[in-house]
Amino acid sequence: MAWNEPGGNRNDNDPWGTGGGRRGNDQGPPDLDEALKKGLEKLNRMLGGKGGNSGNSGGSSSGGSAGGFGAVIALAAILALGYVVFQSFYTVDEQERAVVLRFGEYSTTENPGLRFKVPLIDRIYKVGVTNVRTAQSSGQMLTMDENLVTVDLQVQYRVGNARDYVLNVRDSNEALSFATDSALRHEVGSSTLDEVLTEGRAELAIRVEQRLQSFLREYGAGLEVVRVNVESTQPPSAVQDAFREVQRAREDEQRLKEEAETYRNRIVPEARGQAQRLIEEANAYLEEVVERARGESSRFTQLLEVYEIAPAVTRERMYIQAVEQVLANSSKIFIDTESSGNMMYLPLDRLMQGTGGSSSSSRSSGSSNQADIGMLTDQVLQELRSRQDTNIRRSR
Repeated sequence: MAWNEPGGNRNDNDPWGTGGGRRGNDQGPPDLDEALKKGLEKLNRMLGGKGGNSGNSGGSSSGGSAGGFGAVIALAAILALGYVVFQSFYTVDEQERAVVLRFGEYSTTENPGLRFKVPLIDRIYKVGVTNVRTAQSSGQMLTMDENLVTVDLQVQYRVGNARDYVLNVRDSNEALSFATDSALRHEVGSSTLDEVLTEGRAELAIRVEQRLQSFLREYGAGLEVVRVNVESTQPPSAVQDAFREVQRAREDEQRLKEEAETYRNRIVPEARGQAQRLIEEANAYLEEVVERARGESSRFTQLLEVYEIAPAVTRERMYIQAVEQVLANSSKIFIDTESSGNMMYLPLDRLMQGTGGSSSSSRSSGSSNQADIGMLTDQVLQELRSRQDTNIRRSR
């Protein structure tokens, strides 16, 4: 017969072996207190204690108490072990470096990743080394020419050496503040007021940055200066108006200098161009005179050779050429004729003026004047030829 058939003895055929206990009559979950008690007894037996039974006589109650105390100790040991294992590992972020101190002494600097440490022995200091931090500094100080000036300064820095940042200086940020004030006052005290207020501000920032980095390196603060910005430089409020007037005067001076420079840049090239042009003209005139002299000397040499061959003809030719040159520049000509005994006067300038006036009046009168001039010219040439023939006959 099955154990769960109706009318059967359910307690005798219970496959769970609970017998006539409570579970035979109650199908609910087991008692938690009883399960916990059994678990503690098993743990006690595993640790070498004597197991007890709740159904035993009263003489075994002391053994049960000792077993429960050992179980509590074992549980505490497991929890402590888990805590130690949990505390033995830590994570270093990408932006950080971890400085490890073992028994209070520097051990190593860990890079990003999952790291191991000895619990209760190692101390870990995580330091951000990539983020740029900012520090402000402001104050009144004396310049080299004994004037007061107010300077506002901003310092951008980051941690360059995590070990030095943690171990060498108690408070690196405070050390940075003191070093910044010292470097700023030293550089301002080595400059004049004009340099600090005007064009010397950029150079002042560079010098402060270099000196500040030198101080931090000497202190071993582990900090690295990224940039120093001089935000403002102002004179004391009581004399700001006077300094503004001086600044405006400097601006006017600079403007006038720029205008003068512009004028110089415009005039000097022109003067240089004119000078170069005069030099070129002088060189050209020199070449012209030299070449003309060479040509004249060459012509005279050739003329001498011809003159040696035919002196009379050459003299006559030279006379005629000279007369042509003279008459070409003369406005009046006198001609003496031997046949009539009268002297001919040719006012060429009047004839030319008449020619010009007649051309403005009409074409017909202009053409007649030109014809008259042509006739006169022919007569002059004929007279010259006749005189030349007469001279030739006489010479024979």
